[in-house]
Amino acid sequence: MKYVDLRSDTVTQPTPDMRRAMAEAEVGDDVYLDDPTILELERLAAATLGKEAALFVPTGTMGNQLAIMTHTRRGDEIIAGANSHIVVHEVGAAAILSGVSTRTVSNPNDYIYPHDVRGALRSDDIHEPPTRLLCLENALSNGRVMPIDLMMRLYATAKDAGLMVHLDGARIFNAAASLGVAARDLAACADSVMFCVSKGLCAPVGSLLCGSREFVARARKNRKILGGGMRQAGVLAAAGIIAVERMTKRLHEDHENARYLAKLMAELPYMELDPESVEINMVFFTVTKPGFDSDLFVDFMFQNGVKITGAQSESEAGPVFRFVTNNDVTPYDIDYVARLLHEYLE
Repeated sequence: MKYVDLRSDTVTQPTPDMRRAMAEAEVGDDVYLDDPTILELERLAAATLGKEAALFVPTGTMGNQLAIMTHTRRGDEIIAGANSHIVVHEVGAAAILSGVSTRTVSNPNDYIYPHDVRGALRSDDIHEPPTRLLCLENALSNGRVMPIDLMMRLYATAKDAGLMVHLDGARIFNAAASLGVAARDLAACADSVMFCVSKGLCAPVGSLLCGSREFVARARKNRKILGGGMRQAGVLAAAGIIAVERMTKRLHEDHENARYLAKLMAELPYMELDPESVEINMVFFTVTKPGFDSDLFVDFMFQNGVKITGAQSESEAGPVFRFVTNNDVTPYDIDYVARLLHEYLE
């Protein structure tokens, strides 16, 4: 049975071209820096984001944590959004791996503003940890996109305060497509940036951490500390090259499908969502039906060929869910999902 999978854009299958490229990839030993396909992907990633160098890593979490390890020293403090991936979804790794504390910023839209950064800075008082790094995110975990002018102002504020800036750009190409800018324009607002080739870009594994040559050289050693040194990883990088060169150019289709899905869902009973809030490929919605059982809902959808995650959170109005469109979800699939939702809610 073929399922419509709306759990995330990490669930995409490698394209036929990716599978062929992986099978035919020229490989070496990446720890010895002689895997030509890895080197090509790293060169491509750096050039695409306007940075001097890049490092291939297995996961986005490792990329973010390597950035923190490389930018900071034990006892430092970082600034990050309270609902950001680094804070919520990376298992407290910054404290465990880098020995840093995190000062979080919380706003209703999950943006960080220059006054938030200035307000979070520590003083030189002996009792306070030194503030070292500002961690930004674009696209945001809530499916929204931070405007580029705000990112530019944040970067300037951080530089005035002597901070380094890291951008969790797991979906930077989605953010760029939504804003109508190049990904390198967003990356210019940070000293380092991580992006995933396995989120929405269909590669099976991998992320890239980009920055200066000196930064990437130190991050490479830290990657070895974390056990991230890889051997004939060119079989993975081959798919990553196609992801960057081709799949980044079709993300607007996922965005259009998400808006189409949101439009259909907004017409259903007991469904609370704002189609205008859909900026990338994520649709967040609240089910307001009295007595609604989230577990039964997930089971019903699965039994009818649709994979979804459970409620992301609970609001006063009801449970909040997230649907994510991706390369393997078609408009026909979306029509089917909408009919299924109508059947269940009625």
